[in-house]
Amino acid sequence: MAKILVTGGSGFIGSHLIDRLIEEGNEVICVDNLITGQSANLDHLKENTHLRIIKHDVTKPLNINEKIDFIYHMASPASPQDYSNIPIETLLTGALGTKNMLDLAQKNNARFLLASTSEVYGDPLEHPQNETYYGNVNSIGPRSCYDEAKRFAEAITMAYHRKHRTNVIIARIFNTYGPRMRPGDGRVVPNFIIQSLKNEPITVNGDGSQTRSFCYITDLVDGLVKLIHSKIEEEAVNLGNPNEMTITELAENIRKLTSSNSKITYKNLPEDDPTKRQPDITKAKKLLGWEPKVDLETGLKNTIEYFKNDSIIKIWQ
Repeated sequence: MAKILVTGGSGFIGSHLIDRLIEEGNEVICVDNLITGQSANLDHLKENTHLRIIKHDVTKPLNINEKIDFIYHMASPASPQDYSNIPIETLLTGALGTKNMLDLAQKNNARFLLASTSEVYGDPLEHPQNETYYGNVNSIGPRSCYDEAKRFAEAITMAYHRKHRTNVIIARIFNTYGPRMRPGDGRVVPNFIIQSLKNEPITVNGDGSQTRSFCYITDLVDGLVKLIHSKIEEEAVNLGNPNEMTITELAENIRKLTSSNSKITYKNLPEDDPTKRQPDITKAKKLLGWEPKVDLETGLKNTIEYFKNDSIIKIWQ
């Protein structure tokens, strides 16, 4: 049994990660200020004695007087809605939040995993993207608060390793979907599902030819767990599904699976919205023996069932 701290543990990815860690018999400390997370994501574990929840903003130092073995730093706003609504909070989470958690890792000699993102590649000029690509990011664009927060988080994580020998690893997470995503946060999967279930127009940004690669949440969590327990240090590793598709293809799949009468409509592409996104997961396959297993249809069906519950959407209204 290990004692594991998860920042952002009430969020979409964090709460699924905690499920996995609890299932494996670990003691887990969830740290979240609920700025974008939802306490209801962990309601099913509220009686579990292996989980402790601390409401705390990671941009402020966290004092925990007990030995921590592993830290998953998952905390960060991470949606298009957040880019415009809370850009400063997003930047500070990537900067101060990451520093504070690295300090805690250093104090405890804990293994530290940074949840970074494919957004560090920006609107990529190389395709697919592997870990050696430096990216094409607009540092003053509307998405820069998230892109640069994560790029800084990666830089300070590596600085702590070089200066203090902190035991670190970086996960670059590509588009992930599944139950517990936030309705209306601007991400395509919940947007398209809710619009389809309501038989409203499915709104696609741009002409729909831009591509993404969608990884189901349980596959991603499996990759995160394998990564933190690996012998890999001071490196970034892509975690995502390499099966690339256009946004229009995603919309058509969701419309079919929901038996919806929705029509697909198109609007202007937001500034700096990446035209392509596909992970090269050669490193993850070779070093972790990891690759996604859940096919898109199965994952979308699970996610659609989640959003069919009206109370889920009401939580966020």
